[in-house]
Amino acid sequence: MKMILHRKEAHEAEKSTSLQAHPDSQCFLSTLSLDFGSYHHDQLFIVNKDIAPDGFQRSTVLAGRTPQDASFPGPLITGRKGDRFTINVTDLLTDPTMDRSTSIHWHGLFQKTTNYADGVAFVSQCPIATNHSFLYDFGVPDQAGTFWYHSHLSVQYGDGLRGPIVIYDPEDPHQDLYDVDDESTIITIADWFHLTSLQLLAALVVPNADATLINGNGRYVGGPDTPLTVINVEHGKRYRFRLIDMSFDAFHGFSIDNHNLTIIEVDGINTLPHTVNFIEIYPAQRYSFVLNANRPISNYRIRALSNTGVGAHNFTNGVNSAILRYVGAPEEEPQTSQPLSSDVMIFREGDLHPLENPGAPGNPYPGGADLVLNFTLGFDADMVLFSMNGFTTKRRDAPAGPHPFHLHGHAFDVVRTSDSSEYNFKNPVRRDTTLVAMKNQTTIRFVTDNAGPWFLHCHIDLHLSLGLAVVLAEDTRDTKKDDMIPADWKALCPIYNSLTPSQLP
Repeated sequence: MKMILHRKEAHEAEKSTSLQAHPDSQCFLSTLSLDFGSYHHDQLFIVNKDIAPDGFQRSTVLAGRTPQDASFPGPLITGRKGDRFTINVTDLLTDPTMDRSTSIHWHGLFQKTTNYADGVAFVSQCPIATNHSFLYDFGVPDQAGTFWYHSHLSVQYGDGLRGPIVIYDPEDPHQDLYDVDDESTIITIADWFHLTSLQLLAALVVPNADATLINGNGRYVGGPDTPLTVINVEHGKRYRFRLIDMSFDAFHGFSIDNHNLTIIEVDGINTLPHTVNFIEIYPAQRYSFVLNANRPISNYRIRALSNTGVGAHNFTNGVNSAILRYVGAPEEEPQTSQPLSSDVMIFREGDLHPLENPGAPGNPYPGGADLVLNFTLGFDADMVLFSMNGFTTKRRDAPAGPHPFHLHGHAFDVVRTSDSSEYNFKNPVRRDTTLVAMKNQTTIRFVTDNAGPWFLHCHIDLHLSLGLAVVLAEDTRDTKKDDMIPADWKALCPIYNSLTPSQLP
């Protein structure tokens, strides 16, 4: 497996051979303005709570706008393009079987001039210790689309700390394609485990998901017939669904029986409409698709088949599924079937193209950027050896792939996707999370226009914990000037460093 990063820079004389880059001059005009649209102030309380989303009760780590209403997934955060957010996160965690400190990453938001608010523990901040809080203050001057938030400390988000973010665009270029786009059209997928994330990490084996949760509900094999999520639609209307994979480890095959899905957005980037009836979605990826509710009034199975654990049981007794219910249909579980394999319209990542400003930066040939970084991943199944750029470790759970890699602070152009040997510099898919697969190469390009330390990592959380990550130090000379750090940020490290062993994890 190989990943190549092409980073476009303006100053040839200042190119670095290390993992540092300087700003592209064309981007000086896009620095964060002091003018915002609306201001959104929010509270997130991080608490331990026993829940049973699949019928099996366990202690979790959840977010809520009050300590009492913490939920899985966490509360929806919404705004509009150009808005500013101030979100006060208060840590009230007490359960010693899971991490009791925390940090929150706002996945997909670029945090231009607010790198300190990116939420990556030990990269952009020290963790928030229990019984303390931190105010995340950031703007979204030029982004709209589907995002999410999650813990970025150790493997904590696997215990439940994840929630959706939607930034609406009043001038959405796709708005004529759909009639409904609101809280009811958000679909979250998550793998769910009956063990805590720290137990899964200590086991040092590939974990098997006990359940697949769709909008927080699901079933496990041999468990009770817990209620499945029901998504209601009205016949004759067109719905923009926002699909978010919040998984900890598994990826999923998503479909809705007898309905096509027209993709119009990927990871916060508008795309040319592309119609499929099956989406393979990996941890941290997002897709908006339009569904035309033009089928007979009935109940239809929503499917999200896990690649591990519960996925081996297909959809028996409703596992890995939810319900699309037309208004007027009886309140019963669907009897619909999946399409024949010959009728499945699966898309390849390279089939997607940006709607606005297509084209990768740099020159249109391999290596045609100012700085080329090569990351080679290796896995020896016989010796159980994992390596990255020649550095080798021996672990029983060495990650073999595929790996959904996410870059903080940027979207990138995938000029060579993981399932192709061809390059596309003219109109490659643009997103923030893409696959790196065995025995192939993925190449991405982006412009270094956002000063700060940005994490590039596998979004399978156990793999990240094993070190499948690198920090890109971008424009180090301007980071301090561009990212003005607030006083409460400076207080995080002394508080965290004063914790005793009994207060950790």
